[in-house]
Amino acid sequence: MNIKETFVDTSQLGLAYWLGKVHQGDCIELMDQIPEKSVDLIVTSPPYNIKNSTGNGLKNGSGGKWPQAELIKGYANYNDAMPHEEYVAWQRHCLSAMMRVLREDGAIFYNHKWRVQGGLLQDRADIVGEFPVRQIIIWQRNGGINFNPGYFLPTYEVIYLIAKPKFKLAPKANAQGDVWRIPQESNNPHPAPFPVELAQRCIESTTAKVVLDPFLGSGTTAVAAELSRRKWIGIDISEEYCDFARERIADVSGKIR
Repeated sequence: MNIKETFVDTSQLGLAYWLGKVHQGDCIELMDQIPEKSVDLIVTSPPYNIKNSTGNGLKNGSGGKWPQAELIKGYANYNDAMPHEEYVAWQRHCLSAMMRVLREDGAIFYNHKWRVQGGLLQDRADIVGEFPVRQIIIWQRNGGINFNPGYFLPTYEVIYLIAKPKFKLAPKANAQGDVWRIPQESNNPHPAPFPVELAQRCIESTTAKVVLDPFLGSGTTAVAAELSRRKWIGIDISEEYCDFARERIADVSGKIR
């Protein structure tokens, strides 16, 4: 895909233009061009703003207790260190853009991480509070090392199920519990990869035909959609990640067809 295409007004081209492609560009600008109420499901995990920290982990990009941490340098094209209020406003804007493209029976699986900042829990209510959160799913994953004696080792992240009024799960999917034990992704050059199994469980818990990820990263949601035989749209601002995602998706799609 020619990068310049992402800056062309595609709002009149219809949904078919977007399907099965990794689009490079700002996710809000591109979502604003996707037809309204045309997407069934959004599965995404945005940057966590982890380098804006009061702790001694990745504070000020030094690494602190984590000199080898993958996220010390941030992401490609994004350093993951916004002032908190600016980050919250950005994520609200992103969610508003997602809600616009979502059908009335659609939903967003929005993965985020609760953190302790300044000695207090930062539970992301300031981001999702104005949106229709129907349920919280706990992604239980492996823990690392906790150097802070003030709280227990974190071993989970949160998936907010943000649902439009007519959203329903696929038949029998409601029998699943709301705690999902899934290990982290490994052998992935992206600094914070989203596990394929987790994205696939989100997708296969619904009857969605079209799945969008506006923070596609290494392409995990698109890979999961391919494995689940669903159509997909991917967006990421990084040319590097887009190129890697395309290679990864092509490899998977070639094996299952």
